Amino acid sequence: MEKESKKKELVKVVKGARDFLPDQMVIRGKAFDLITSVFKKHGAVEIDTPVFELKETLMGKYGEESKLIYDLNDQGGELLSLRYDLTVPFARYMATHNLTSLKRFHIGKVYRRDNPQMSKGRFREFFQCDFDIAGGNYGLMIPDAEVIKIVAEILSQLPIGNFNIKINHRVLLDSIVEISGISNDKYRAVCSSIDKLDKEPWDKVKEELVGVKGVTEEQAEKLKTFVVLKDKPKILLDKLMTMKDLTENEKGKKALDEMAILIEYLQILEVEKYCTFDLSLARGLDYYTGLIYETVLTDTDEVGSISGGGRFDNLIGMFSGKQIPAVGVSIGIERIFNILEKHYKNDDTLRSTFTDVLVCAAGKNLTKERFKIVNELWDSGINAEILYNENPRMDKQLDYGLKNKIPFLVFIGENELKENKIKIKCLANSQEMVIEREKMVEEIKKLKTDKNLLIVKKNNKIK
Repeated sequence: MEKESKKKELVKVVKGARDFLPDQMVIRGKAFDLITSVFKKHGAVEIDTPVFELKETLMGKYGEESKLIYDLNDQGGELLSLRYDLTVPFARYMATHNLTSLKRFHIGKVYRRDNPQMSKGRFREFFQCDFDIAGGNYGLMIPDAEVIKIVAEILSQLPIGNFNIKINHRVLLDSIVEISGISNDKYRAVCSSIDKLDKEPWDKVKEELVGVKGVTEEQAEKLKTFVVLKDKPKILLDKLMTMKDLTENEKGKKALDEMAILIEYLQILEVEKYCTFDLSLARGLDYYTGLIYETVLTDTDEVGSISGGGRFDNLIGMFSGKQIPAVGVSIGIERIFNILEKHYKNDDTLRSTFTDVLVCAAGKNLTKERFKIVNELWDSGINAEILYNENPRMDKQLDYGLKNKIPFLVFIGENELKENKIKIKCLANSQEMVIEREKMVEEIKKLKTDKNLLIVKKNNKIK
């Protein structure tokens, strides 16, 4: 009994990961299809990389978050780690294949040795959907603007409610820290505190800066004059352009000039309305060098950021030795999955099976005949099934068709065999027809063109 009890305890999903049921996979697939279609529309090619990399490839690229990398045991002389994101493996990929430019997308799982909060969409294993533009002789902020357009396109088509794309510039943050009189060696630590302003009040952040990070009261107050500012992009840009501290600082002026170009492009692309210029946005990853952005939902606080990215001009060069500019974004589909699931809960158009036809026996000893029919349907490219019993009961076949929302049932019985006919029943409206056997494929293909006949509602009753 004790052994049995221990066995049961082990039969569970590991902490920070989850199983997906068939209905959930359909919803996730629908989201992936949309995301992929937008990526392809913007000219990206698809790549893939291993889920593990050499440990040295990943280490030192993520700042404080490097502590969350999963290390694997020594594998034949190689120290390996599970990929933490898809960006560093992409940089390694560019160097490995000696590429100098690529517009790519990659959808795959990543792993973080984090403290999971499943209700907030924080997992140890989760999917990321990445789009990146690397290399090429591009004009200033042109690919950056397109990446933000892509984020807006995807999120405005997903049924997740309103969202806000927060934008900022790493070089602008550099200048703000510099203007505040804070030494460069405290830059990372200060930015990690600033980044908490979307969840915590300034007083609490200041307490951390002064009490833990070694920032003086005067420096903190100077920092505050900048990092609490956020507004619609053009409005805040105009305000920042009047602040001499920034415009007379070399880094600050450079960053503001780039943001001015970007904002003009965002207006032309009709996506500025989704954006907020937020000086508290810092993003913790070390490899960002310019524009940064992050998206949050505004109708719910169920989850944290649902996408993030920015410019990483030096990362690929760490591996290739060549200076290859790059900009990209990652969509965190796992964090919005619960919202999608609620939305599609009562959507009769979604079903977990892709079967169009269930071939049914109306009588006994008809397995061979069912096989002949289903084989003809398969050979004609029609998704079809049979039940695996030799003599399935009629009620079991009907229940299976309804439960799995299979639009059409094809019946073969003794009478149909004698007359070389088959019966087709549409579960959407309970109508049925008897047709010549040789016209079956043609008729089913015709029926499939009527979208209304493909929707079998959960509460349908077979008449």
